[in-house]
Amino acid sequence: MSSSPDPAAPEALPEDGLPRRRPNFGGEPPASSSPSHVSAWTPDGEQPGKVGETAVLDAIATIYDPEIPVNIYELGLIYAVDLHDDGRVKVEMTLTAPNCPSAQDLPVQVRDAVQMIPGVAECEVEIVWDPPWDPTRMSDEARLALNMY
Repeated sequence: MSSSPDPAAPEALPEDGLPRRRPNFGGEPPASSSPSHVSAWTPDGEQPGKVGETAVLDAIATIYDPEIPVNIYELGLIYAVDLHDDGRVKVEMTLTAPNCPSAQDLPVQVRDAVQMIPGVAECEVEIVWDPPWDPTRMSDEARLALNMY
């Protein structure tokens, strides 16, 4: 099994030439359960007036699965956040199970929360199933909150 790239490092530019920044998915869990933890993953050089990853992750961290008392970010449901210079944001997320009762609601809540951020022109939320979600994607705080140690 090959080692994963550093989730804090920006990836190589894709074909469209727009930078992508991805939160930590499957690597080290966040240092705390408060939304401020995402600042450690904010790449240097974010410019004022542009949508920053910190703001997007803070907004996402306000969304809770109604059946689980942990926000969806700490649950490890957010797989990717793509920020574009024109204010578009794309979020790739998954659900804990394909038959999740909140399958219709959670993506809409994520989209609405991200679109409230100043500078966001549009937010697209895509549900992905690969890789499948499993409890190892949860942060330590989420495991503690759910007594899964």
